[in-house]
Amino acid sequence: MEEEHGSYGAEIPNMDDEMVDSELHKDEGASEEPAAKELLEMKKRLKEIEDEAAALRDMQAKVEKEMGAVQDPAASAASQANKEEADARSIYVGNVDYACTPEEVQQHFQSCGTVNRVTILTDKFGQPKGYAYVEFLELEAVQNAVLLSESELHGRPLKVTAKRTNVPGMKQFRGRRFNPYMGYRPWRPAYPYSPYGYG
Repeated sequence: MEEEHGSYGAEIPNMDDEMVDSELHKDEGASEEPAAKELLEMKKRLKEIEDEAAALRDMQAKVEKEMGAVQDPAASAASQANKEEADARSIYVGNVDYACTPEEVQQHFQSCGTVNRVTILTDKFGQPKGYAYVEFLELEAVQNAVLLSESELHGRPLKVTAKRTNVPGMKQFRGRRFNPYMGYRPWRPAYPYSPYGYG
């Protein structure tokens, strides 16, 4: 029993095997060629992306090397120990006159011991902040320098203490500051009267 196709109303033509094979290969070649081009383009783009990523990794390593960010734990521990040792040989000098120069501060503390470095801190505009750090070569010079506290330099009494070493991540609690937008609110009880009666 032969079946007719309802949609076209005609029979399906018979094709020989060679014709079918040639049509299949023709269709595969047509669909394979754009797919192959697309695959090659994707591989090319992937290689470009990998090359860019490698270049970025090289630049990052170079920058970290220059900045000194990549350090082994032993080196960072050694640098921390060196910093603590330098801080042990240093003093903080407060109430330094703004017109004072590092040379004048060095002369003032020369009697305590050999001064290695004087640092007068400044703000972002280059104006002195009013305090300085003095590093000595000898550890004993710190005790002698602390004795010069309340001595005068440029008519101002200096405050001299041993320099402390800052511990990273340890910030002192400063409490809440006054907010001018909130106003002053003294503590008041929740109820203007005793909630438990008169007693």
